[in-house]
Amino acid sequence: MTLTKGRATDTDKTSIFVVDDHPMLVLGLREIIDQEVDLNFCGHAATSSKAISAIQEVKPDLAIVDISLKQGTGLELIKQLKALDPDLRLLVCSMHDETLYGERALRAGAQGYINKEEASERVVEAIRCVLSGRIFLSERMSDRLLQRAAGHPQVEPTIEDRLTDRELEVFELLGRGLTTREIAENLRLSVKTIEAHRQKIKIKLGLENSNELVQHAVQWHVEKGF
Repeated sequence: MTLTKGRATDTDKTSIFVVDDHPMLVLGLREIIDQEVDLNFCGHAATSSKAISAIQEVKPDLAIVDISLKQGTGLELIKQLKALDPDLRLLVCSMHDETLYGERALRAGAQGYINKEEASERVVEAIRCVLSGRIFLSERMSDRLLQRAAGHPQVEPTIEDRLTDRELEVFELLGRGLTTREIAENLRLSVKTIEAHRQKIKIKLGLENSNELVQHAVQWHVEKGF
């Protein structure tokens, strides 16, 4: 991990930190960032705990955060980072569809959301947009939020609309095939807490038992193309 203390380097470049557990993606982002004369890749971390520790030491201007991490989740990490440093700019870069996590990421404290499949030019555009104090979203997501703000009639709530951030994280991990204990370890929560979330999800989705919950989660996971 490369660490550079302070809000800027000796050459006054804007420092960017990456939180992602995919080495190739980190390498790609590093190349994109370091190609810009005024930007500097100052470090990376693969887990929430390591990210918090490193970011507190490095104090970057902006952190790029993935939603799915091996330990913890991007949404919770964003909330923690904003609580520790309200001035830190946060951009989500994820494989997940923006309509699924975009609004949640903004509510958590991020200033932008971009899909990992976007071209490098769009990544730089997103970074500069967020650094300038503006919100970066796709046109589709921006229109969706504007329609909601205008009070336009909404269709029946989707699964993700019915669940809280934590419940959606548990539901997604169930869809990946993780057991209750594995989910607890991933999210750094107790098994009892995960069981409570499972029960709330079943009630909200009108499911009868644990088997139905797992089947529903797996089907949803496949439909979303994870």
